[in-house]
Amino acid sequence: MNEKQAVKKEPFLRLSRRDDLPFLKSCGIRLIAVLLALVLCGILLFFLTKENAFSVYRTMLYGALGSSRKIWVTVRETMFLLGVAVALTPAFKMKFWNIGAEGQMLAGAIATSAVMIYGANLPAPVLMICMIGASILAGLVWGFGPAVCKAKWNTNETLFTLMMNYIAIQFASFFSVFWEAVKGSGTIGVINKRSKAGWLPTDFLSGIFGRYNFAIITLIVLALLIFVHVYMKYSKQGFEISVVGESTNTARYAGMKVKKVIVRTMLLSSALAGLMGFLIVSGSSHTVSTTTGGSRGFTAIIVAWLANFNPVVMLIISFFLCVLGQGASQIATDYNLNESASDVVCGIVLFFILACELFARYRVIVRGRKEDAE
Repeated sequence: MNEKQAVKKEPFLRLSRRDDLPFLKSCGIRLIAVLLALVLCGILLFFLTKENAFSVYRTMLYGALGSSRKIWVTVRETMFLLGVAVALTPAFKMKFWNIGAEGQMLAGAIATSAVMIYGANLPAPVLMICMIGASILAGLVWGFGPAVCKAKWNTNETLFTLMMNYIAIQFASFFSVFWEAVKGSGTIGVINKRSKAGWLPTDFLSGIFGRYNFAIITLIVLALLIFVHVYMKYSKQGFEISVVGESTNTARYAGMKVKKVIVRTMLLSSALAGLMGFLIVSGSSHTVSTTTGGSRGFTAIIVAWLANFNPVVMLIISFFLCVLGQGASQIATDYNLNESASDVVCGIVLFFILACELFARYRVIVRGRKEDAE
């Protein structure tokens, strides 16, 4: 077979993974994707609202950052989303595809609510410690089964953790009826509304942003972010996670106990997700329902994957997605659009961001050109 025949049998286009894409070029690709998404959204919104895109985007910014309360809501949602992304990081780095953060978070929220309801008369510090411990334990329980089954029988962790989400939702539905505030309502209502037992207190920034626990939630999540970053980058356990993620055979050859690493890492991931359930209930909603997770467990997968587990990038992406979500809801309200319109706007932006990762992580090689062609 001559060289000409060999070239003809090659595909016209093929992908080759990039190893050393310059940082500025990587940022440029992603920036272009966001700008293209905003242009397309602007055109769509013009036909829906009859307003120019700049006016609509100003409304979006107002919806996310237009007042102290709006800023707090956006920052709070950013911290919740970031916290769940941080929880997923250890498992994902090990290539254990934990799709169950939504359920682990909901399990932590249920456990937190139970302690708030039955332990309302406990001293505040004791109650808070019990709530934190219960949320972590519930997250551990929700991650234990998938971890052990993966380590012992190599089961599919994606399906297992996904199914655990639905079990958690059914438990939340049951307890919503079991603890319902008004018989027949099917909802718990605000827990300890009068005594506020188990609520995270307002903090030293309440005079600036209103009576919100602004700094407390932010500091807790940032502390978790720093802890996981140090754990993954500088600890022996973090090194083992990286090796197991690259090759279990290499890890075994190096003398690592792969099964132990899998179980330990998944339990850490699910415990942190359960702790986020505590933060949501104690610091924000003060109740639990089937929608307490708010799909953060699934959105956080996008955050962690796009950021490639970089903590700073995860923070930026979380903030951008929350600003986008809050702003899209504002334009749906102000322009009398269906709530689905905000979902469409968010979906278009996410589609462009995800699509651009193809070009950020891979190079497109045209048949007949050199291997290093862009």
